[in-house]
Amino acid sequence: MPTHWNREHIPSLDGKSVIVTGANSGIGFEAALALAAKGAQLTLACRDPAKGQRALELIRADAASAQVDLQILDLASLASVGDFAKRYADSHDRLDLLVNNAGIMALPYAKTADGFEMQFGTNHLGHFALTGQLFGLLSDTPNSRVVSVSSIAHRFGWMKFDDLQSEQRYTKWTAYGQSKLANLLFTYELARRAETRELSLTATAAHPGYSNTNLQHRSADASRLKLDGIVMRIGNKTVAQSAAMGALPTLRAAVGVGARNGDYYGPGGWLEQRGYPVIVQSNARSQDPQSAGQLWDISMDLTGVRFLD
Repeated sequence: MPTHWNREHIPSLDGKSVIVTGANSGIGFEAALALAAKGAQLTLACRDPAKGQRALELIRADAASAQVDLQILDLASLASVGDFAKRYADSHDRLDLLVNNAGIMALPYAKTADGFEMQFGTNHLGHFALTGQLFGLLSDTPNSRVVSVSSIAHRFGWMKFDDLQSEQRYTKWTAYGQSKLANLLFTYELARRAETRELSLTATAAHPGYSNTNLQHRSADASRLKLDGIVMRIGNKTVAQSAAMGALPTLRAAVGVGARNGDYYGPGGWLEQRGYPVIVQSNARSQDPQSAGQLWDISMDLTGVRFLD
């Protein structure tokens, strides 16, 4: 296995159909750029049309032969998720790779269009519903893969099954940690259910360490606290690695040769903050099958999207 896995290790993706959510900036954009350069038939799934169009133009400028299109997807709206999935399924006969990358971080309390706490609803429930509504294509495509982007922050997350929507008590970082823990519980449960049914689908996860992206800036701007902004700026300048480096764990989870169901990739450096991607370990709470099964059942009930049940 390569000790410094990087973009040069990405195999040819000619003929492979790929979706990357949140592909207009940061980790998602860098991952999309690398996948397009290797020949993937790529769909950028973005909430903001203008930012998505800009990303599309940048990718085409980098690789003139890139097969890439833009589709609008708002993960904070189950209607938008359903519309996107239907459009995609109507125009494609396969889906080799779904990268559940889009996310929001540490925002003041808000609700999605469907009444879910914004971070849990966007980071977990939106991607759960998207995966479920595309699962027919995924399961019909040999050796398909689903990648969910989690975070080191899953370590301070707890699944508050008696208050998943944070209606009784809300703190922005605790809610973020819960949503990132949910990403891992979803990945491991998807891997278990796929294996039980002997599907040729692999579910993996990744985290970018501490990477300099717009995620931190949006969080600081939304909080309206000057101290948050100062801390984020200092961290991005002194600790964070580039978004291109931060995308490598996602890319290895997505296309790395030898990836297995349930593999979790992150930077191999100090405290998993930076460095080249390696297999890392998530905490014990993320590996609890009872919590994973409970979350799966609740997610089906909340979204109305049922698969592998």
